[in-house]
Amino acid sequence: MAHEKNHDYHILSPSAYPFIGAVAGFVMLFGAVLYFHGSGPWVLLMGTVGVAYTMFGWWAETIKENHVGDHTPVVRIGLRYGFILFIMSEVMFFSAWFWTFFKHAMYPMDPDGASPLVEGVWPPAGIETFDPWHLPLINTLILLCSGAAATWAHHALVHENNREDMKWGLIISIALGALFTVFQVYEYSHAAFGFSGNIYGATFFMATGFHGAHVVIGTIFLFVCLMRVLKGHFTPENHVGFEAAAWYWHFVDVVWLFLFAAVYIWGG
Repeated sequence: MAHEKNHDYHILSPSAYPFIGAVAGFVMLFGAVLYFHGSGPWVLLMGTVGVAYTMFGWWAETIKENHVGDHTPVVRIGLRYGFILFIMSEVMFFSAWFWTFFKHAMYPMDPDGASPLVEGVWPPAGIETFDPWHLPLINTLILLCSGAAATWAHHALVHENNREDMKWGLIISIALGALFTVFQVYEYSHAAFGFSGNIYGATFFMATGFHGAHVVIGTIFLFVCLMRVLKGHFTPENHVGFEAAAWYWHFVDVVWLFLFAAVYIWGG
């Protein structure tokens, strides 16, 4: 009786992942700064590998906790709240890039930032922007269809308990997410402007590039969910991991819609 659990929470086992993740995140950021200043990419790659290792190991431990019954309804609510806060932090992250894009678009400055450009034009003179109604529009439709497929998968699980439809919804969503990334790389390779030397290129590649990184992460997130579905994980009542992946993917969709409207159409 002394060891009987009479509450909805559980005590986490000691883990080194928070420390490893903090160190790896610092190394990745420090390596990115070095890389932007002309050094090699090795420190950045080391930090990225450390972050990926932390994500894989830490989430694997979370999945194990779920299997042994530690994720009670109260704990699942806490996990949802935590993920909502994470998405809110991501909203603020992208808000910074929209802010700088709008600032430079509405108040163009000369290279040293001392005074407004004589021309007062945006994009800066000599910048040839992408036609938003070609590949960017195709990518928009691809990402929206991918989000719809993820919603289909979620509906199949929660409302029908149809694991076969859930599996195919995830497969379609992952395939379209990967196709988006391929087209984004193709677009980058045909850009008529570079990252350095102009504020338009720097802002464009940072905003769309970070979104592209989120697409890659979200695609991996959905792929992990697909592997879990094939192993028999998730039930209509207990599917927080897949729910978080769906929320994340829809967040990526919404950010792209704003990027398409603001950067490609209005800013171009």
